[in-house]
Amino acid sequence: MKLKTLEEEELISAIRREYSELSPEVIVGIGDDAAVIKFGKKHLIVTKDVLLEGVHFLVNLHPPYLLGRKSLYVNLSDIAAMGGVSKYSLLGLGLPPKTDPDWLKEYLSGFKSAADEQGVSLVGGDVSESKRISISVSVIGEGKKIIQRNGAEEEHLIFVSGSLGDAAQGLILLKKGYRLGDDERADVFLKAFLDPCPPVSLGSELSRFNAASSMIDVSDGLSVDLHHLCKESGVGAEIYVDKLPLSPEINRFQKRPYRLALHGGEDYQLLFTVPSHSLDSIEKLKKKYRITFIGKIIKEKRILTVDRRGKRKPLEIQGYQHFKKSKT
Repeated sequence: MKLKTLEEEELISAIRREYSELSPEVIVGIGDDAAVIKFGKKHLIVTKDVLLEGVHFLVNLHPPYLLGRKSLYVNLSDIAAMGGVSKYSLLGLGLPPKTDPDWLKEYLSGFKSAADEQGVSLVGGDVSESKRISISVSVIGEGKKIIQRNGAEEEHLIFVSGSLGDAAQGLILLKKGYRLGDDERADVFLKAFLDPCPPVSLGSELSRFNAASSMIDVSDGLSVDLHHLCKESGVGAEIYVDKLPLSPEINRFQKRPYRLALHGGEDYQLLFTVPSHSLDSIEKLKKKYRITFIGKIIKEKRILTVDRRGKRKPLEIQGYQHFKKSKT
């Protein structure tokens, strides 16, 4: 089977089947936001992400300082989605011989600024020559109460942090020629794409309060990531479209903002489910974080949208999927 005909989910499933036999120390293996390994009395949480020039970023459009920050934060988001706290990172860089030293200096400065903000130590990595810039980041974290994708049950409520669709709108504006500093209203979205700041501390607080039954970070788009969560939990979901959280400025640029909220990727917000007995904890966390109720888990194994008139229809998965020809 060729990669161009193989969807990302199918590839991951094939790898997962091949490596299904796990050692007793592995608490969570392939198929979640990160792996979890029991190490003495601790749970180590380990994740890796790859950013490729021309696929995940364009050198002429993404300032290297902000790219450095983003390449670490997208991994910190995965650790947060498991209810953990990030501790250590490793950085692998593939660089063309013609790479500008100033570009590299700015990139590393941005990476360090994000690491300093979150108390993450860079402890190793690798460098290599390549035709295009490639970035590989691994992060190791810790956690006590691990939150997986597979804990959602019927009647659990669905919440999401922050706002949705901002990063996708930022990419649209970037391709139209907008740049940071040109328009304050556009900057909200440009920053969301170029310099995302996931609510990493929310993940560990949801763990501490034992409030979330399942969780995933919204990296490929709400429709894709909710599909992953529901598949792992063996359930379905209803999403109330009019409750999806939007930035107020988005209506200036987008006539159909809810489409971006459902399918736009790279928001790096936390999507999680909550049983009714944990709602008091969510109300406490709302004092510190923007958290929005957007739907509920249902028994039938499909995902539906519900409009303000109560009309239900199947949600088509249209977010970013590797080895697909287009990105919504």
